[in-house]
Amino acid sequence: MTQRTAFVLSVRPEKIEEYVRAHREVWPEMLDALRGAGIRNYTIFRDGNRMFGYFEADDLAAAERYLAQQDVSTRWQDGMAHFLEERVPDGGPPSLQEVFRLD
Repeated sequence: MTQRTAFVLSVRPEKIEEYVRAHREVWPEMLDALRGAGIRNYTIFRDGNRMFGYFEADDLAAAERYLAQQDVSTRWQDGMAHFLEERVPDGGPPSLQEVFRLD
């Protein structure tokens, strides 16, 4: 069964354009790691300096464990850290609580 998750990140206002540019050019090996973790339908939306992310996986906990073990994920999070107000853990950002779903 597909599991869904969402998160919110705050980007430093002076770093927004760089953050957006970095996500137009995500490293191929990072994309491979996301796919290897079973992540799909990954989308990030912008509202000012807040980013809302959404993705799906069959097993979110397994995806988090997989990414936490990938060197490329650590390097990506290290690279993104200077854009963000708070660094994202290697396994991914904390999930938002789901309160409503219409299937």
